[in-house]
Amino acid sequence: MELNIVKIDKPADMNFILGQSHFIKTVEDMYEALVSTQPGMKFGIAFCESSGPALVRWAGNDATLIGIAQRNAMNLACGHAFIIFMESGFPINILNTIKNIQEVCTIYCATANSVEVIVAETEQGRGILGVIDGLKSKDIETEADIKVRKEFLRKIGYKL
Repeated sequence: MELNIVKIDKPADMNFILGQSHFIKTVEDMYEALVSTQPGMKFGIAFCESSGPALVRWAGNDATLIGIAQRNAMNLACGHAFIIFMESGFPINILNTIKNIQEVCTIYCATANSVEVIVAETEQGRGILGVIDGLKSKDIETEADIKVRKEFLRKIGYKL
């Protein structure tokens, strides 16, 4: 077995979701779920088929985001992995919808952070072992940090 690190290649502030599913209709189901949950959101989806022709299946409503998803899926090349890149929306807006798609098995991360994916490769294929999502924790939050966090959540409209 060989272990590799695959960096997700994306613009610095772009959100994405990385997960695992199990069926060829994943991209269609995700497309339908996303347009009905967050109609104004732009997105691209790519899914690494794990049998037969083993193609990267794709869907979306934005050519640039589809291209980013396709490129990252090919870099991962891990059985049944999917990746969704988005604009004009956030993972929090669609995450439960994605998790509730019947063929979705796992969500590895939903973030705009820099991500490294730990990939194992054997003679059979490749699989995701886990992700490094963002930075190592530096310290414990102080009262001043709590105040900044709460103000930020109110500024972006997620708390009253």
